[in-house]
Amino acid sequence: MGSTTADIIGFIGLGAMGLPMAQHLAKNTPAGTQLYVYDIVEKAMTDLIALHPEKVKPGKSPRHVAELCNIVISMVPEGSHVRAVYLDKETGICATALENKLLIDCSTIDTATSLEVKDHIVQHHPSASFYDAPVSGGVLGAQKGAIAFFLGCAESDPTLQRLTDLLRLMGKQVIPCGAPSLGLSAKLSNNYLSGLIAIAASEALNIGMRAGLDPRVLSNVFGAGTAQNTICDRFNPCPGVVPDAPSSSDYQNGFKVQLMKKDFSLAVAMAEQVGARLVLGDAGLKTYEAAAEDPRCRDRDSRVVFRHLGGDEDWAEKFKE
Repeated sequence: MGSTTADIIGFIGLGAMGLPMAQHLAKNTPAGTQLYVYDIVEKAMTDLIALHPEKVKPGKSPRHVAELCNIVISMVPEGSHVRAVYLDKETGICATALENKLLIDCSTIDTATSLEVKDHIVQHHPSASFYDAPVSGGVLGAQKGAIAFFLGCAESDPTLQRLTDLLRLMGKQVIPCGAPSLGLSAKLSNNYLSGLIAIAASEALNIGMRAGLDPRVLSNVFGAGTAQNTICDRFNPCPGVVPDAPSSSDYQNGFKVQLMKKDFSLAVAMAEQVGARLVLGDAGLKTYEAAAEDPRCRDRDSRVVFRHLGGDEDWAEKFKE
């Protein structure tokens, strides 16, 4: 872990992604490292502390965590939560002195909110450093320690090595994206493409299956041809094709369809902001908006769009020998 060996680390946000990330941090940091955690759901804290009682301690608020730690990592669902975590005048991180502290936000939010937080820190806490570092790889990736971090900084940033050493305790790849907020721009671009691929894969599977193809065979065809993609290879929307994909467990423990709707909406808004022409954006957004409201799909992995579009989940009966 290099220069971070003696650090006291704070982690705020122990949700579906944050909890496994914090677990890896607790497991992979040196024995003497102290980890303070905070979440509005107290049980999330007590469960993690029970697993690592010597290393993990509870915080009372984001401010309290920042007072105790010289590194703070946050992972919360939306821009409003990030604003509260950092800028709340009573309980926020920025309500205390932040001299030389390293602050890393792994949330996927709009770039404007991230830049607002960074500008506030630059103005009021000039010796502190704030980075956007959204992640990709989903809940499965977080659990396996295989996520990628898209870091809002240049390759020449003097803190990059320290950031890389720290973030690799929770994931596999750290990609500097050039400048503040560009980590988020990269993540939103990624999720826009990922979301469209999931819809297209679901449609293509549905076409082939209705024509009589076994989805396992069809997925092998995609993998061998020009349609090869990570969604079909690892997160196949059709249940039973990839055993550990969320679809094979009734779309549980994945990237919730409501979160895909949120990220896709942010990407479409970013496209409008930067003047990028979209052909598929509106159709994709409407699909995820409808799936997020579909009672058969809500709170399930976003690849449940296969179900929303009428895909056959009981296909295996047809291909029994």
